[in-house]
Amino acid sequence: MQHPLTMHCRPVLSDLSQPVGCDSYRFEVARQIIGKVDRNYLLDVVEQSGLAGCGGGSFPTGRKWRLYPPQSERPGPRYFIINADEMEPGTFKDRLLLEDETSLLIEGIILSAYILDANECYVFVRGEYQLAIERLMAGIEQAKMAGLLGTDILGSKFCLDIHVHRGAGRYICGEETALLNSLEGRRPVPRAKPPYPQVSGLWGAPTIVNNVETVANIPNIIKNGAQWYRSLGRNGGVGTKIFGVSGRVMRPGTYELPMGTTMRELIEDHAGGMRSGYRLRAVLPGGASTAFLSAEQLDTPMTPAAMMKSGTRLGTGTAIILDDQTCPVGFIANLQRFFARESCGFCTPCRDGLPWVSQILDRIEAGKGRAEDLDRLSDLQNTLAAGNTFCALAPGAMASLQSGLSLFRDDFVRHIEQGACPWK
Repeated sequence: MQHPLTMHCRPVLSDLSQPVGCDSYRFEVARQIIGKVDRNYLLDVVEQSGLAGCGGGSFPTGRKWRLYPPQSERPGPRYFIINADEMEPGTFKDRLLLEDETSLLIEGIILSAYILDANECYVFVRGEYQLAIERLMAGIEQAKMAGLLGTDILGSKFCLDIHVHRGAGRYICGEETALLNSLEGRRPVPRAKPPYPQVSGLWGAPTIVNNVETVANIPNIIKNGAQWYRSLGRNGGVGTKIFGVSGRVMRPGTYELPMGTTMRELIEDHAGGMRSGYRLRAVLPGGASTAFLSAEQLDTPMTPAAMMKSGTRLGTGTAIILDDQTCPVGFIANLQRFFARESCGFCTPCRDGLPWVSQILDRIEAGKGRAEDLDRLSDLQNTLAAGNTFCALAPGAMASLQSGLSLFRDDFVRHIEQGACPWK
């Protein structure tokens, strides 16, 4: 059975600035749909498919789109935003789609904007993704030449322009309202909700923000139907997911698999298992802002519900492996250093608390830790929990710390009692 994101061939291109897709890729689904199929029917298909956001939140896409007011209620500009600001440590799946399935993504944008009756799209791309930006620009030109961008597309009165915006390099822009502030040329800090972007987003207009992978699924859901997409999952999962693996495995990379595939299958079968001489101790299942799964929990299906039941989140679905020859204290300290640096500074707990966490961990890793440091870390972890900060950056950062203090407490104690890192 073919998967949604692998239904188009990928030729080897001599010109890397060109969008990847078959030479025959002519946006067939968009041509068959625009101006010919009712938008409400298409929205029903997306909602019934069970497609959920693939950027970490896992919110049902169709339900999110339902909150977008119709043109008859809110005439004027309506925006559709693609969040391609992929800066979560250990996450690299969207880069694959931006570079290797550019035409599929652009068709997904066109179809999504048509369903929503949005007339302006911005693709907010991580600034370092130079090749992705080049291919996006080339793909947009290809779509224009195919008559699928501009005014009165295919005689349907539907109009759409796609703009590529290079991010300035702040992790907080992955949060949708901070992204909108950045697009408006303002300081990228999260906005208070409500109002939600669907009602009042970019420049106060109705706005939908979706992740790259989410939108890349749309063409084949529309083409093959909701039940086809639902049938691709297993163990209670719906559809497929691009899962990533990094760390000391034989074949690190990305793998599109049925949603509900177990973590064990991903690591041992697809990623080839651990390299010779290394043993898996734990894994962050969905990027740096998720809690650890222990080696005994590898049979957990990778679905949002199963991961939550196991005390963590699916997140972006990109697994970061912690092996038995890597210091868990240094591992966690490195992540906390990143989050402390990337705090936007808008709220006091995050601005002051994350650097404090980072300093304590660095001190413990350097062999200068004190017994009371563990209690202090526990207190800070509670201070930075969900509900105490303006957005989810700090609570996400605390996920690895909280689970790490539980799983690896003996390692923290050894650092303090021995006055040195045992791995050095």
